[in-house]
Amino acid sequence: MFTAEQIKKAHSKVKSGADFPAYIREIRSMGVTHYEAYVSDGHIDYHGDNDHTVLLPAKYQPIPIALSLQTDTFKASLLAHQKGETDYLTFIRMCAETGIKKWEISMDKMTCTYYDHADNEVLTEQIPQ
Repeated sequence: MFTAEQIKKAHSKVKSGADFPAYIREIRSMGVTHYEAYVSDGHIDYHGDNDHTVLLPAKYQPIPIALSLQTDTFKASLLAHQKGETDYLTFIRMCAETGIKKWEISMDKMTCTYYDHADNEVLTEQIPQ
């Protein structure tokens, strides 16, 4: 079973979106099956087999999530982040400003799905392997 300390150590290696696929591979090898990351305060809920769950607390003061979704702006900013052009907190601010509430990672499907404030699916992407 994975621990909060193991997750934090793996996440500490992520400096930009370009580092994300390696992070996913690492936590998948620990037994993480899926997780939800919340933009508003940075808390993340990690899940594994047999209902094993590790909850990481908020990382920063709450920020408001825009109620109006700006899909094209979000997609352009996401692409820049994936290329390593922005850091994590810049990505978080961009998500909030464009109406993204959270994202969910599925290790089985190797997908990342983004949701708006009303939990509507905005975008699902394959995670590079």
